Amino acid sequence: MATSKDNKFDLDQYIGMMVKKARLEEGLKLVEVARTSGISQGMVSKIENAQVSTSLETLNRLCNAINLPISKLFTDYDRPDGGARFTKAGQGLEVVRRGTEKGHTYQLLTYKRGGKTSFEPFMVTMDDLSEVFPTFSHPGEEFIYVVSGKLVYRHGNHLYEMEAGDSLTFDAEVPHGPEKLEQVPIKLLSIINYSDE
Repeated sequence: MATSKDNKFDLDQYIGMMVKKARLEEGLKLVEVARTSGISQGMVSKIENAQVSTSLETLNRLCNAINLPISKLFTDYDRPDGGARFTKAGQGLEVVRRGTEKGHTYQLLTYKRGGKTSFEPFMVTMDDLSEVFPTFSHPGEEFIYVVSGKLVYRHGNHLYEMEAGDSLTFDAEVPHGPEKLEQVPIKLLSIINYSDE
């Protein structure tokens, strides 16, 4: 059905697909649509199968017969493809950072190859109650959100008691990191924003 390598439909194919879909949703047979619209049954079939280009007047009569506003017919035509990056749960790229070998896991939830990235989202998992944690300092602004567990988090000279649902946003150049794990395992969503660099 697609006419080019990027899987876009040409206009006749798109119209045919949408008209047929709307007719079937209304529970109408070709013969009923032909009778109501004044368009031959053969012509309705050719339009649905993209075997013919139709005039706007014919298309308008056809749309009226199947209760499809002509403005709605073109709603999804030429919609941008998108191209979001999707990561399944637990499938993030595992990243080695300070503390990784001692009860920490860092999963980068999305990444792109080449070019400059404006942010990095991590899921950080911590499971060792006795660990002494290093502090971090890096460019950007960081947002952390506690998904589960409890901890005391340091930013500069301030300590924050955090539990599930709590969040913190801060300048990442200032030394920061977990000070004390109070209830493990801890899952922490960390998003580092580099857009001001």
